[in-house]
Amino acid sequence: MHSHLNLKYHYRVSVLPVLSFILTSLLLASCAALPDRRDTKVIVNDENIESKATNTLYGDTSINKKIHVNITSYNGIVLVSGEVLSEDLRQKVIDIVRNVPDVRRVHNELIVADLTSFESRSGDTWITSKVKSQMMGNKTLESNFVKVVTENDTVYLMGLVTEKEAEIAAEIARNVAGVKRVVTLFEYIPEPPPQPEKK
Repeated sequence: MHSHLNLKYHYRVSVLPVLSFILTSLLLASCAALPDRRDTKVIVNDENIESKATNTLYGDTSINKKIHVNITSYNGIVLVSGEVLSEDLRQKVIDIVRNVPDVRRVHNELIVADLTSFESRSGDTWITSKVKSQMMGNKTLESNFVKVVTENDTVYLMGLVTEKEAEIAAEIARNVAGVKRVVTLFEYIPEPPPQPEKK
């Protein structure tokens, strides 16, 4: 009886590394399918930063009912947005995020205010989808190079872009209905050299 139970336990434990490998492979495949200026390792690191910070914050029962915090990481640069109920909470959240491995820089966009309603958050989601849709329809901008986050009608733009791409992305966001403010948090890269004309 005990050997049978041990066999089942061993089987379950043995399956975990396999499942982990499969999930990681699927993530890497999905990353490779879309154009992105980050390499695969950085993309995975960004995913890990977001999940570790979020799990730490919302796993803390002393604060998780007093915060509405969104963590967005792009190339190790982290946007912390949302609302908290006190200045002490604001500082605690930022300290937690700064101590997550692989975080290079933190943009603190938390405000001390009542937590936003479901309706407000739904409106933010709608704005984000509209901004992304407009970017996808623009032939001079690769929309996958720009990360769009909306918080309380403010649109934050992140990514590795040229100055020209940044201007186009910001202008698109400004012209979407419902957007009150656009904040650019880009890392800038050089303009690509002009392509020689075909003879």
